[in-house]
Amino acid sequence: MDPTVLGSLLLAVVISFLLIYSTWDKLYRKRNLPPGPTPLPVIGNLLQIKRGEMVKSLMEMGSNYGPVFTFYFGQRPIVILSGYRAVKEALIDQGEDFSGRGKMPSVDKIFDGFGVVFSNGERWKQLRRFSLTTLRNFGMGKRSIEERIQEEAQCLLEAIRKYDRKPVDPRNILAQAVSNVICSVVFGNRFEYKDLKFLKLINLFNETFVLMSSTWGQLQEMIPNIMDYVPGPHQKINPIIERLLEFVAERVKMNEATLDPTSPRDYIDCFITKMQKENENPTSEFNLRNLLLTVLNLFFAGTETVSTTLRHGFLILIKHKEIQEKLHKEIDTVIGQNRSPNIEDRSKMPYMDAVIHEIQRFSDVIPLNVPHTVIRDTTFRGFTIPKGTDVYPLLCTVLRDPSQFRTPDQFNPNHFLDESGGFKKSDAFMPFSTGKRICLGEGLARMELFLFLTTILQNFTLTSETQFKESDIAPRMTGFANVPIEYQMSFIPRMA
Repeated sequence: MDPTVLGSLLLAVVISFLLIYSTWDKLYRKRNLPPGPTPLPVIGNLLQIKRGEMVKSLMEMGSNYGPVFTFYFGQRPIVILSGYRAVKEALIDQGEDFSGRGKMPSVDKIFDGFGVVFSNGERWKQLRRFSLTTLRNFGMGKRSIEERIQEEAQCLLEAIRKYDRKPVDPRNILAQAVSNVICSVVFGNRFEYKDLKFLKLINLFNETFVLMSSTWGQLQEMIPNIMDYVPGPHQKINPIIERLLEFVAERVKMNEATLDPTSPRDYIDCFITKMQKENENPTSEFNLRNLLLTVLNLFFAGTETVSTTLRHGFLILIKHKEIQEKLHKEIDTVIGQNRSPNIEDRSKMPYMDAVIHEIQRFSDVIPLNVPHTVIRDTTFRGFTIPKGTDVYPLLCTVLRDPSQFRTPDQFNPNHFLDESGGFKKSDAFMPFSTGKRICLGEGLARMELFLFLTTILQNFTLTSETQFKESDIAPRMTGFANVPIEYQMSFIPRMA
């Protein structure tokens, strides 16, 4: 090509870019959004994210721009809330304004605003109200769900004993045990640990968690218009969710074929009955799509978050043997070896309660939170957030806020203990988020963590041939979820 023509072409490209950038920059600065790094056209603030470290990068930006700043995912402005006070002001003090569910491009193609987790407006209100009532009717927060967890804990003990002290990756067996509790409520039955179809589903959950948290998953969240056309592991997320939905659809068909509206067996039965009652109500949100996607929401959330927290907890207790020994002593004193733990024991076991809270705080399983959106034009700390703007209230910055926790980056149960050794609450303890969008299953998760962990420690000492370092137990702080490193451990029976 003629050098003159090439030079003219390059000059035209540079001038075009400068004009686009200038126009973009003026539009960007006209808004009364919170401050933040200046975005580029198309890719937004992508270049401000260290490769594969979205969470760490956003945390660092909070130090530079303050507790409320704007960050562009492609051309979408996202308001980031950093630290306990900013998150509390938004989700509690102005909870209604911030009560919408934001976009998650990695899963939005399938959920598309349906299901209790990803819906908004009247749909969300109907589904959440129904789900809370139905889960409560099936024992959530009551004695009956406690008994289900206790029974599952005994099944878990049996399965662990079969390992006979041999090293094992605890991921599958913990996920199966935890999942069986929510399965008993949603599907009306538990699954045997040797059920290969069930194990395959559990592995799909974990794979989704890992993919969404990977560098590819982070790019999918930030620049979906580009990543939709780029081959890579992130393209597996939707096919995996489709396979999980197929399983849920099979279960729904089984329930429909054997339904007795006067005697509901599980959550699905109750939803189908509600659908039949409201089939002529044009404003009803009780339809097959919401049923399938809400059941998948409950199934996924009720499996992966608690089992991932337990895996973090085992790793921490193997590293900190002195903490495990103190827990063994407290269990022996309060419960002994002749009966199973029950939820009433928790109030008499401040050290166990503090350790579980600290495991949740330190492992920080969902560091970015699930995105929110403002449901109306909102004034917040002097800034204007237009209706429909997505908001990320960073749970990681709340759980690691130095004004709330003395040693935020270290595992320290004393964060939840007073001077006399009693359990001490913290308003900044928000692993389940807070406000109107707080996790539906908070009560169930807290009960599971206490009963599963206490039952296992009552019967076993947790060990590993690997000498773990502090960096091994620290959460990765990369994308959507903090998944612990893969590790092998042994369960050594304790002598009665």
